[in-house]
Amino acid sequence: MIKNIHSRYWAQAAIGLLIGIVFGFLLQKGGVTQYDVIIGQLLLTDFTVAKMMISAIITTMLGFHLLKSLGVVDLRIKPGSWGSSALGGLVFGVGFGLLGYCPGTLAGATGQGSIDAFVGILGLLAGASIFAVFYPKLDKTILKKGDFGDITLPELLGLNPWLVVLPIALILVGFLWWAESAGL
Repeated sequence: MIKNIHSRYWAQAAIGLLIGIVFGFLLQKGGVTQYDVIIGQLLLTDFTVAKMMISAIITTMLGFHLLKSLGVVDLRIKPGSWGSSALGGLVFGVGFGLLGYCPGTLAGATGQGSIDAFVGILGLLAGASIFAVFYPKLDKTILKKGDFGDITLPELLGLNPWLVVLPIALILVGFLWWAESAGL
C-alpha cells in the first residue's frame, strides 16, 4: 500500500514537471517571457499576453468541462473570500509592479536565463516563506473576511455549467477575433 502511494506521488510529480516544462517552453515561444512584451501589455500597446492567456482559458475551460461531463474529472472548488482575494491581488500586484513578471512568465524567463527573473524567483520564494510563517494569523483574520464559500458561477445562477461556459467561450473567441482583426 505505502509503495503504491509513494510511486503515485512520484508519477504525479513527474507529470507536473513535464507539463511545467512544456508550459514554460510555450510561454517562451509565444514571446510572453520577454520584458518588452509584458510592459507592452501593461501599456495596452501589445496584446500578446492577453491573447495567449485568453486562448489558454478557453482551451482549459472547454476541456475541463468536457472531461467533467464525461465523468473523467471532478470539480473541487476551494472556498474563497474577499479578504484572501484582496491580499492575493495586492501581493501579486506589488510583485508584478516591481519586477514586470507574473509567476508563470517569471519561471519561463528564468528558464531562458534572464538574471532579473532569477532574482524575482528568489523574491517569490522569500515572499512565499513569509506568507507561510504568517499564515496561521492571516487565516484567522484577513483570509476569512467576506467568505463566499466554494460556489461556482453556474451554481450561483442555478444553471447547467454549459449554459455559462459556452457563452463565455464565445465571447472570449469574439474578443480574440476582434483583437487580431484590429492588429492588437
